[in-house]
Amino acid sequence: MRAPLVELVGVAKGFGEGEARVQALSDITLSAMPGEVVGLRGPSGSGKSTLLNLVACILEPDAGLLRLAGETVWQGRWAPGDLRALRREKIGFIFQFHNLLPFLDAIDNVALALTLNGVPLAEARRRARDLLDYLQVGKRASAMPAKLSGGEAQRVAIARALANHPRIILADEPTAALDSERAQVVMDLLRRVAREQSATVLVVTHDEKIFSRFDRLIGLRDGRIETETRPSTAEDV
Repeated sequence: MRAPLVELVGVAKGFGEGEARVQALSDITLSAMPGEVVGLRGPSGSGKSTLLNLVACILEPDAGLLRLAGETVWQGRWAPGDLRALRREKIGFIFQFHNLLPFLDAIDNVALALTLNGVPLAEARRRARDLLDYLQVGKRASAMPAKLSGGEAQRVAIARALANHPRIILADEPTAALDSERAQVVMDLLRRVAREQSATVLVVTHDEKIFSRFDRLIGLRDGRIETETRPSTAEDV
């Protein structure tokens, strides 16, 4: 049987001290499998972004267990190792706004993620070109971010997130700045990546127009999992 790539058991997280303490997450237990695209929805303050940042190993849990790609990374304390290296090697990030560096063209925005991980520039640019072609934006490899459409820029950002072959892809409102058509294209690309690369994709979203593109949609409220549905009606892409 396949093992989950993301697994949280009884995870909790709060902020502040004493009477000012706010419990952001309580007793979160969930797992996500290779090839699965999971959405996290809920009102502002429900804990969606906190949950994403815990999986990203940016925030430290207060309690519970966090396991990524079969390795326990937090259980009472962080496991020994370099968290920055773990994030570079196992996790890819996609944000609401593409956050491309404005002074680098598309190919070098992607290649930079590889060179920061020690890959020689020539090899990094070859990998970047392959990724841009894979995401059907290779013809825009030499374009500067200001010359890319919103959908093109988001594809470049996805290529950057995939640069180091992560098995876990975390996306924070990746379609919020896109119209309906481009949002559907981006979600179809994420579904394709999940299946072809056996990756897990976790997406924080308020965007109801993409709810049908998820394998599972988890609803949070007041720091707890309230609902879990399987809304996907899309064919595999």
